[in-house]
Amino acid sequence: MARVPAAAAALHRVQKAPSALVRHYRARRTHPEIELVHQPHPYTRALGLVAVVLLGAWLGLLIVGNVRAPVGPMDTTMTLRPSVSGGTKINVSPLGALELRSHVAPLRLDVDVDQLDPVRSQALVDHPERLSGLQDEIARDVGHGTLDLAVRSCVAVVSGATALGLAVYRRPRRALAAGGLALALLAASGGTAFVTWNPKSVLEPKFSGLLSSAPSVVGDARSIVSEFDVYQKELARLVTNVTKLYDATSTLPAYAPDPSTIRVLHVSDIHLNPASWKIIASLVEQYEIDVIVDSGDTMDHGSAAENGFLDPIEDLGAPYVWVRGNHDSDTTQRYLEGLKNVHVLDDGRAETIEGLRFAGIGDPQFTPDRTNKPGAEQSQELAGARLASALRDQNTAGTPVDIAVAHEPSAAREVDGEVPLVLAGHLHHNEMEILKYGTRLRIEGSTGGSGLRAIEGKYPDPIEASILYMDRDTRRLQAWDEIKLGGLGLTTAEVSRHLPEENQPGATPSPSPPGSGP
Repeated sequence: MARVPAAAAALHRVQKAPSALVRHYRARRTHPEIELVHQPHPYTRALGLVAVVLLGAWLGLLIVGNVRAPVGPMDTTMTLRPSVSGGTKINVSPLGALELRSHVAPLRLDVDVDQLDPVRSQALVDHPERLSGLQDEIARDVGHGTLDLAVRSCVAVVSGATALGLAVYRRPRRALAAGGLALALLAASGGTAFVTWNPKSVLEPKFSGLLSSAPSVVGDARSIVSEFDVYQKELARLVTNVTKLYDATSTLPAYAPDPSTIRVLHVSDIHLNPASWKIIASLVEQYEIDVIVDSGDTMDHGSAAENGFLDPIEDLGAPYVWVRGNHDSDTTQRYLEGLKNVHVLDDGRAETIEGLRFAGIGDPQFTPDRTNKPGAEQSQELAGARLASALRDQNTAGTPVDIAVAHEPSAAREVDGEVPLVLAGHLHHNEMEILKYGTRLRIEGSTGGSGLRAIEGKYPDPIEASILYMDRDTRRLQAWDEIKLGGLGLTTAEVSRHLPEENQPGATPSPSPPGSGP
């Protein structure tokens, strides 16, 4: 009988269960439990939004952010691309590319030359006199093209960022925030580009591509100090040069040297690389070089057995000015003195060649094993002092020297104040420096790519040379082109144009070093 009360109690509890559940549910609605959900850090959310904006903007530019625009006789495609340093890149396929340091911003302007318009290019070929009036048309075309590109780019980045934001966040408000941020970033980039805009960048282009096309694309250097519309003129000149190269039927000269310039090819540290002679001969022909200057280390060991390596110098097509380096022996020097078209300078001896007066001194040391002998630096300074004394004597005699030549920079520095320009080598990399008393020191890289030493490092050393543009009247440096080829005979090149500060548009010519003549 005891089981009856227990069963009744159990039945009572079951009957009360629904009402208990109802009371528990009501209690939860009145006093909801607090659930701990991990929320992302504000910085993490911000970085995520920026990443979405940047990726969406880049995709938008990639898909729809380009404009087809005529520039003079060429049909081009203009595009904005993300970049660390900004600038403008003109792709002249298959010849190479021109780079201009036109602005500093996180966006680079890419201009692809698609083709020549046959009607407009033929008009230039048939009427070359129209080239003189081309600059206004090209400047106008570039202005219209960049304006169209700016509008299209705004639409592209906003659309791309908004679309990607909607796909990632699935919230219209967050997607619109992404689009607004993209527009703000583009506006900030455009403002930075406007503030840092450098129209003079067309004067110092950098060409990368086939070496044979470099002189025709970059063109010759001229005195531009007094030209106020330099941007339009130089831009038109670049476009005209590309037009000439693209039009195989053109009768216009691809490269027309300016008659007011003397073109000097500076080479150094060939180190028995036979490929150097072919490169030098090619540069002489393409740039119509007037004189070649070799600042030493043509040999590696200076032995008589190496002398036959020097024979191609006679056929390079330009006078060859040479000073002895620390890898060149007296035997090397005597052999070169017997070659036609070679001018060996030593002990401060001066010669006038192609309208320029040169003086030089050979390296006082002979160290083909690359050892450092005691007193090496002092011997270089003493040699430089002897050269400086010879330069003063030349000036006293009324025959001032225009260019001095030594092998080591430590010797070359001793002539500071006695000559406008001094050339050196030895370091296997190029430098340009204004010394304390106004002399400009040009150090050339290795035109032999360091010879057999090119394979000692992880990457082969580049082959380097320079074209110096000297004013025929003042005999002063107007500009120089740094030429760099890939080591071990690669066929592509980089050609960078540089201007001295005194030859920049609107600059006043700097005073000549004492005793340097007119």
